[in-house]
Amino acid sequence: MDAQDLAQLADKEFEQILTSNIHPPTRDARTWAAITHPDNLPRARKILTHVHERTASVLRRRKTEREEFRVECFARGEAGKREWFATRAEFESLRRRTANFHQRVQRAISELGQEQRNVNRAQSLNSGQQSRETLRELAVAVQRHQAVHARNGGGAEPADHELWRHLDRLTVPTGPGQDPTTLRTMLSIYWTDMHPVADDPEYRTRTGHISHSTPAAAPAAAHCCVPQARRVHDQEDRAT
Repeated sequence: MDAQDLAQLADKEFEQILTSNIHPPTRDARTWAAITHPDNLPRARKILTHVHERTASVLRRRKTEREEFRVECFARGEAGKREWFATRAEFESLRRRTANFHQRVQRAISELGQEQRNVNRAQSLNSGQQSRETLRELAVAVQRHQAVHARNGGGAEPADHELWRHLDRLTVPTGPGQDPTTLRTMLSIYWTDMHPVADDPEYRTRTGHISHSTPAAAPAAAHCCVPQARRVHDQEDRAT
C-alpha cells in the first residue's frame, strides 16, 4: 500500500493498518513508509495518540475493577478468596498483553514524532534555501542596476543611491559561525559571476568603432566600476 492509497482510508481502517505496523520487527517496510509520508504523518500521530489514550484508560479501568472484585471476593470468605486467586493468572496475562501493546504504541508515537521533526527540519531548510536564493537574485539585480549607471556615466537619483546602499546594509549569516555578511560581500565572493561590461552586445555595438582607432592599451576600462566576482571553491575558504 502506498501513501496515496493509505490516505483514502477511513480512520478505523487507517488505525488497523497503523497498529499492526507499530512493532519494528514485524512491520511491513513499504506500509510504514506510507504511514510516515509527510501527507499521512500528522494523521498517523493523531490516531495513534488516541489509541494510546484509549489503552491507558482500559488499563486504569481494569485495575479499578480488579480491586473491586478482590474486595467483593474477600468479603465472602474462603470461597471468595479461592475464586479471586483462580482468576488471577488470566487477569495478569491480559494485563501484560495490554500493557505491552500500550508501550509499543508509546514507542511508535515517539518514532513518528522524530519523523515529523525530520520533515519539519527538511522543510525549514528548503524554505531557507529558497529565501536565500531569492535574496541572491534580488542582490544581483541591484548590483547590475548600479553597474549600468556606472557604465553609462549618468547621474543617479537619490532613490538609486538608497537602493544601492541596501547591498551594504543587509546581511546574511555565513560560515560555521553564521557571521553576518553584507550582500555586497556575498556578491563579491560567493554569489555571482559578473560579466564585464565589454561582454554586453549593446556596449560592443556602441563602442566598436573605438577599438579600431584606440591602441589596445587599457582593456581594464571596460570593467570600470563594475563589481567583479571572486570564486571560492572549497568550504574551508568560505568559512574564512
